[in-house]
Parts: sequence; structure tokens; C-alpha cells
Amino acid sequence: MYSVDRIEKDIIVLQDLNTKEIINLNKKELDINVKDGDILIKESNKYIKDDNAKEKRKNELQARLDKLKKI
Repeated sequence: MYSVDRIEKDIIVLQDLNTKEIINLNKKELDINVKDGDILIKESNKYIKDDNAKEKRKNELQARLDKLKKI
């Protein structure tokens, strides 16, 4: 599972959520439109968006932030 870390001109920077490895993809390698924070999974050498995983990750990160604010 990969998170779209940022988009720089023609390069999409992904972070592997398991290994934390950074992967740079040319926009031409994706046949979908993505934006910062999208979650992608790779199936059969093709990236697809996982909106459910994105929402879950967003909620987890918000919970962590809320917890830190209480400290």
C-alpha cells in the first residue's frame, strides 16, 4: 500500500506504508488522477486508488493528532 506523498511537476512521489521506501513515478505511468494523500495499491503491475484505506488512514492520523493535542 502506498501513500501519495506529493506531486512535483511530472513526478508522483509515493511512500510505501509498510517499508517507508520512497518511490518516484512518472505521471505517465499512472492511468488515474491522484492527489496528495491518496492511497494506492498495486495489483498486476497497475496502481489503483483505495478510497476506503484513505478514509481509514485519515481517521487514524486525526485520532493521533487529537491525542497529541491533549498532552
